[in-house]
Amino acid sequence: MLGSLLLGGVAVLGSILIFRRGVLPLIEAAFNPGPELLSAFRRAGILLTAVTGYWAFVRWHEKREATELRLQPIPLMLGGASGAALVALPMTVLFALGAYELVLFRGASPSLFGVAALIGIAAVLEELTYRCLLFRIVERAWGTSVALAVQAVVFALVHLENVERGRLIDAVTMLVAVTLAGLLWATVFVLTRNLWAAAANHAAWNFTILLAGVPLSGIEDWRSLAPLESRLAGPDWLTGGMFGPESSLLVIVSTTVAVVLLLRAARRRGRFIVPVA
Repeated sequence: MLGSLLLGGVAVLGSILIFRRGVLPLIEAAFNPGPELLSAFRRAGILLTAVTGYWAFVRWHEKREATELRLQPIPLMLGGASGAALVALPMTVLFALGAYELVLFRGASPSLFGVAALIGIAAVLEELTYRCLLFRIVERAWGTSVALAVQAVVFALVHLENVERGRLIDAVTMLVAVTLAGLLWATVFVLTRNLWAAAANHAAWNFTILLAGVPLSGIEDWRSLAPLESRLAGPDWLTGGMFGPESSLLVIVSTTVAVVLLLRAARRRGRFIVPVA
């Protein structure tokens, strides 16, 4: 298991490194694209090389077809719609309760397209790393239940840096919230066995938070681009504080309910794998 994880990580990260250190400088030297075009090449190249590296790992090391990379329109659309709805509904309640207050409606900015692309690429890379690699390889060795827990905890610990200046309670709440998010996206993967469905759910969740003008996983950088300018007007346990809606008690509860329902659906459909003794 550890060998497969190491080799898979090398395949994905090595492919990205080769592109960034080797291919991208050649493109820049040969064609001299402007900053915006170069940035687009960089983002698209990182995405394509990461997916290609994973495909090569599966094809040559695991000696199987990478069926999880197939583009399936219906799971993709359902994944995106459900990801947006899962966080939009509790956030709507928070606005209705006055915990979030609308300060200004700015309207859509052209810059949102670039941010949407960045969020989408980040979601694909995280799902590729944590669900396709970490979860799936641990699942093969130890079973679905253990793999769900392992990948969710690792996923949450990596996000600790997002609250490095916060209080202990902020870190604890964030760990709970992101562990649940990791369980959510892994369960979507268990149900669909498809990278793009899980990534669409993840990206739509994040982009919905951004559109509301509140912090996204502790990141404030994009709030000025949101169509809505909003401010937090309630206690941290309700608003999520510096980490944003994901750490709101309301979102934590609704995510827990969604995870439980999805896990039950996965069990009923026989999607859980039990390791062979």
